[in-house]
Amino acid sequence: MEVSNTEIEGLLVIKPKVYQDERGYFFESWNRELFKSNGIDVDFLQDNQSSSSLGVVRGLHFQNPPNTQGKLVRVISGSVLDVAVDLRKKSPTYGRHKSIILSGENKIMFWIPPGFAHGFSTLENNTIFSYKCSGIYDKKSEGSLLWNDPDLNIDWKIENPIVSEKDKKSERFINFKSRF
Repeated sequence: MEVSNTEIEGLLVIKPKVYQDERGYFFESWNRELFKSNGIDVDFLQDNQSSSSLGVVRGLHFQNPPNTQGKLVRVISGSVLDVAVDLRKKSPTYGRHKSIILSGENKIMFWIPPGFAHGFSTLENNTIFSYKCSGIYDKKSEGSLLWNDPDLNIDWKIENPIVSEKDKKSERFINFKSRF
């Protein structure tokens, strides 16, 4: 496994060791001891999976303290542009985002610790997205930022996005009061 830091402290890109032959492939998507030895010491409490069509945008979602969630995200099939926005008010990268292409083909995983908003856009039909969460979903703690906020200036790499009504009504970053 190869773990790489990003320009935003805490966000990690993980390339698993993939064993491939004429039968297909195999890799460990989670191994507590291996991840711990690479700086990711977390107990996951919930797994989620979604299927999306081409052009869907989901996010930018987060859970406020004390019910925060870290997420280990990956794509099983298809591809996404995955985005994390730094919500940690004391961070030198507060309000900045990191985006990365995750796909069933590249098998890259992205570690997003608590203190970040998270979202993705689907770049292919029938994309299956999977993520492990370090906390249980709590509706009272949920928050979201406006996916197309001009202050965040995220290029989602799609035209005519399909967005939920809930996500269309999310908060602008300029009005956001971080609890992280």
